[in-house]
Amino acid sequence: MDIFIRTKRYTGPVQALVLDWAGTAVDYGCLGPMAVFLDVFAKYGVQVTLDEARAFMGLMKKDHIRSMCRTPSVMDKWEAAHGRVPNESDVEAMYQKTEPMMVGVIAKHADLIPGLLEAVDAFKAMDIKIGTSTGYTGSMMDVLVPEAAKKGYSPDSVVCSTDVPAGRPFPWMCYQNAINLEVYPMEAMVKIGDTISDIQEGRNAGMWTIGLTRSGNELGLPKAEADALDSADLAARLKGIEERYFEAGAHYVVEDISHCPQLMAEINHRLAQGELPLP
Repeated sequence: MDIFIRTKRYTGPVQALVLDWAGTAVDYGCLGPMAVFLDVFAKYGVQVTLDEARAFMGLMKKDHIRSMCRTPSVMDKWEAAHGRVPNESDVEAMYQKTEPMMVGVIAKHADLIPGLLEAVDAFKAMDIKIGTSTGYTGSMMDVLVPEAAKKGYSPDSVVCSTDVPAGRPFPWMCYQNAINLEVYPMEAMVKIGDTISDIQEGRNAGMWTIGLTRSGNELGLPKAEADALDSADLAARLKGIEERYFEAGAHYVVEDISHCPQLMAEINHRLAQGELPLP
């Protein structure tokens, strides 16, 4: 391990990535969690929409439910069904149902996103280590990690929201990946993900960030449906997602993981000039 003492700017290359899981590496369209959130709220007589459920993807699952319960439209539906707005007891009760339901569906949504293995090979050829972070919990990852391994994807580090004090947008999962991978400083690392909370996590950790527009939560379509969209419609949707990512602070925005290896040379050039991923 090379030793870097922070008396000057880091000018070396990218050393490691932190990839999200669903929508970035597996589960094109990030479909697995959606059915669970809709079903859990339905068990309480509340019919939430896909947009209401997708708005908080990337957060730890209990935080996701809590955030949905704070959405005005969901609060109105809950009050209509129960005569009051949802409280923390409701969040806890729904989360207790969510955990086993999520574990049950993850294996069915573990297919690798096209281009992932080729991208990983390209990263490894650049001596870049692969870490991961996720809103999934430990029990969920106990299912997903071996399923992905069967298909050829085994990252160097796996950190989930229950391994650290708090999930996204806090930077703790990225910091734990840096420790696991023995990589520093944080500007030598790149966060790649398909949600706004991924971008926020990477920025809070002092990393370069790349947002993915087509394969993940923001578009929210399986590959076949995305491919079938009218080209002008698809371009307009992706443009809107790109704008939201840049507004959140993304350094780069591409369609999916297959476009990421080519960005490493540009980030390396910026690092060599002494540039930091901070404003």
